[in-house]
Amino acid sequence: MNSKLHAVTDAAGRPLRMFLTAGHRSDYIGAPALLDGLPPAEHMLADRGYDAEWYREALEDKRITPCIPSRKNRKVPIPHDEARYRKRHKIENSFARLNDWRRVVTRYDRCPKVFLSACALAAVVMFWL
Repeated sequence: MNSKLHAVTDAAGRPLRMFLTAGHRSDYIGAPALLDGLPPAEHMLADRGYDAEWYREALEDKRITPCIPSRKNRKVPIPHDEARYRKRHKIENSFARLNDWRRVVTRYDRCPKVFLSACALAAVVMFWL
């Protein structure tokens, strides 16, 4: 069983919300689930998987400036702030810290609800306590 963990983090890389999708699904399929609960922010840093017109428009409706690189197959690439995008390493570091928990990295829990709960518990212990 394969899965993808989507997360909304603050500027320090601490997870605020998490959502789990099937591993074979595209990243922007999990984006609508996290879109409604976004905290107030000026910018949204995301990887290429979240590059979709509807997602960019939804972020702009919430007055959030997207900093998402264009997919490679776009005919007209959309520019992004590369200096700001480099700060995305904090988000990647938070996922790396989640993988320090053996239960999360080896995926002992086959049930998606239990696995997401284990990820949330690991995030609370590592980042918020």
